Amino acid sequence: MERKRQRICLDKKMHKRERQRMFLDRGGELLEELIAFCNARSNPIRNFSLNQLQKAIDDYHPSHPLETLTDLEDSGFEWYEGILEQRLVFIKSFTRCTKEVYRDIVVSSQMSSHNNVLKLSGCCLEIPAGPALVFEYPENGCLERLIHDGSLTWGTRLKIAKEIANAVTYLHTAFPRPTIHRDIKPRNIFLGQNYDAKLSNFSLSISIPEGESQVEDQLAGTIFFVDPVYVQTGFVTEKTDVYSFGVLLLVLLTGRITLQERIFLIDYVKDLVEQDQVNEVVDPRIRGNRGEAIDQQLVEASIELALRCTNGSGEDRPLMIEVAKELQRIERSITAAP
Repeated sequence: MERKRQRICLDKKMHKRERQRMFLDRGGELLEELIAFCNARSNPIRNFSLNQLQKAIDDYHPSHPLETLTDLEDSGFEWYEGILEQRLVFIKSFTRCTKEVYRDIVVSSQMSSHNNVLKLSGCCLEIPAGPALVFEYPENGCLERLIHDGSLTWGTRLKIAKEIANAVTYLHTAFPRPTIHRDIKPRNIFLGQNYDAKLSNFSLSISIPEGESQVEDQLAGTIFFVDPVYVQTGFVTEKTDVYSFGVLLLVLLTGRITLQERIFLIDYVKDLVEQDQVNEVVDPRIRGNRGEAIDQQLVEASIELALRCTNGSGEDRPLMIEVAKELQRIERSITAAP
């Protein structure tokens, strides 16, 4: 399939002085977000010009196709591939300028030191429609596509789950105030050269005030991944992300979408467990098709963990750090098996 050439929306008639004014205005808004999130103490955020980004996209060569990323779109932004300073990059261009854009820049910058977060290289503030963010290039594309084409092995799926659990644990614990992602799902996860998981899109993230265990906010996130307690009460807690992660883990294990044939994924898995058909939960495309041994006890442990994460009561869900430790134990059991 021929790849459609893309260009970032740009008004070429816009005077240089207008771009400078836009850069200063947006730079001030970014600084406000930096102060609000981390008292302006942050990793350096490099600025790229609009011309640099447009050249990066124009220089992208078809010998580097990445079909799993092409046409990936979401509400409010678009993804572009490019070559910047002789390196492949992944450019996220917002189609409108909102507070969430600056939150994405700030939190991505703070999280970029973690190996399982899509690393932010810098941003461009002078694009009329909205800022653009420049990230490292995820060679193996978007997790959503790879789950649904069945190309990931059992071991790789559990490795991805463990790594994302580690990234979310870091988000919850590494800063003065716990920060909640609020939109954990396959589309916001990319895979590097060695299928290393990379969490992205922190635009909906929110911090819990010091000394508090929750924060009230309007509903945000993706349907079927959103914590029902958050839906009912309007309060965000660390367990909000635990629920979304539990749904993600079920998607990884089953290869199914969250709602299939009018059956919600959690109900589908619970029904199989109650009928003592645990093996039927695992995606049939990886169950024995690759000569890969799948330990029954580890399947049961993974499913049990996912169902604990998606418990209807937030109090009965584990903390993210507990989830990460359990997944590490499960993955070690796989690697230690003869």
